[in-house]
Amino acid sequence: MRILVFLTYYHPHWTGLTAYAKRLAEGMATRGHQVTVVTSRHSPELPVHETLNGVDIVRLPTMGRISRGVIMPAFPFAAARLIARHDLVQIHTPMLETVLVTALARLQGKPSIITHHGDLVMPSGLFNQIVLHTVRGAMTLGLHLSSRVTVHSADYGRHSDFLRPIAHKLDAIYPPVEIPTPQPEAVAAWRRELDLEGKKLIGFAGRFVEEKGFDYLLQAIPATLERIPNAHFVYAGETNVIYEDFFGRWKHLLDAHRAHITTLGLIRDPQKLANFYAMCDLFALPSRTDCFPSVQIEALLSGTPLVTTDIPGAREVVKVTGFGKLVRPRDPSALAEGFAEVLSDPAPYAPTREVVRGVFSTERTVSAYEDLMKRLVAARSARRAVRQPVVDTAPPATTTERGSRE
Repeated sequence: MRILVFLTYYHPHWTGLTAYAKRLAEGMATRGHQVTVVTSRHSPELPVHETLNGVDIVRLPTMGRISRGVIMPAFPFAAARLIARHDLVQIHTPMLETVLVTALARLQGKPSIITHHGDLVMPSGLFNQIVLHTVRGAMTLGLHLSSRVTVHSADYGRHSDFLRPIAHKLDAIYPPVEIPTPQPEAVAAWRRELDLEGKKLIGFAGRFVEEKGFDYLLQAIPATLERIPNAHFVYAGETNVIYEDFFGRWKHLLDAHRAHITTLGLIRDPQKLANFYAMCDLFALPSRTDCFPSVQIEALLSGTPLVTTDIPGAREVVKVTGFGKLVRPRDPSALAEGFAEVLSDPAPYAPTREVVRGVFSTERTVSAYEDLMKRLVAARSARRAVRQPVVDTAPPATTTERGSRE
């Protein structure tokens, strides 16, 4: 198949969404499909075109940024031209251009799949709310025009008000997650370097934004220390988020508990990230909303159990593996209780890589997408065959043949 993929940011930009898109695109290329990714040239040093691990990448020039998105003037023309050359289109959302892509695909008779990475959430403020409703409106039209929509779990799909109108076209496919095996010696050395030996480490990671609920985690620190005096929190992530200053609103709590928090910054190296998870005694996910944070699977693959808020999508990993504790959302005291329970008796929650891989497999994810794409392309081919007029190409019958038939 010739597969055309659209998303706002691609490698080397690194988020859970871009990691998902990259693994899936490369997985399809490995299986012999022609995969082209259309994305923004979000940094001027990036090439306009390159081939990476079998995937052709087309980066379109940008003329500014609007919140999380970018302005790509050439996008409509490039999209129309490239859709004509491919068999199927995939769009990773949230993406403002979703409706344009799905409309062009439908006009050209090409099937389209929207891979929905979570309902768009924006902070308060007039500008942010205008962006929110504009993108939601465009995506809503795109959902209706698409052939199918994939979500990371059926649980999230069932509970999303945004997705409810197109529930009949949803497919649930677990995300592809890859992370190296942790290095025990490096993990022990890192603990010593950070002066964290003898501590019970609670890790948390991600962009410091409102939906991640890190404010609840900071508020849970005093109650956690009452129960587990040697508890210590380790944060890996980005605090300088251009579209939201949530970190600034809660920095006073981080400063107040500075003696009990170590910040590592954004970790881009996969091996170092695996070592970070392994260094922690548990990994916390205190989110307000979350579709399916891949950090949970990464933590489990690194041998670290979870404490996760019981919300649609985010709770999926704990529910299907049992390697963690679900707690009430938006509740610092519930977080502290969960931390204390897992740290006091970790054995029932201790994950093994083999069991986790039995549930979450990149190969099965790629196969599920491949099967879905093949069905859509085959259905399109069947429809085209039905529309083709039947032409009788047999030679005219001779007089003898006509007489015998009569």
